[in-house]
Amino acid sequence: MINRQDLALHLDEEGYLRDFRSWTEEIACVLAEKEGVEDECPLSTERLEILKFMRNYYEKFEAFPILRAVCKNVGQSKNCNYQQFPDPVKAWKIAGLPKPTPEVFAKIRTTG
Repeated sequence: MINRQDLALHLDEEGYLRDFRSWTEEIACVLAEKEGVEDECPLSTERLEILKFMRNYYEKFEAFPILRAVCKNVGQSKNCNYQQFPDPVKAWKIAGLPKPTPEVFAKIRTTG
């Protein structure tokens, strides 16, 4: 568990949020700091748009969104995901999503 500013993050041993539903923008900020993606809070609007899209997509389809479709769906430049989150697995963690399966990891690594 990581505590910061009265936040209690319940993470698994690999740093994934244990409860998808407990995610907030504040938790995302702490996770981003932990993953070395952001050192100041709050997160930028662009990053939050990406994270929220990923969460909504996951909630609807129980799957990681196709990376090249993320930017189009949030109205950002076509390489926004690489600009905002060079490592898609870190974005997944910061979005508070469960640990991906080995198949998803393989797909992320080949398309990311």
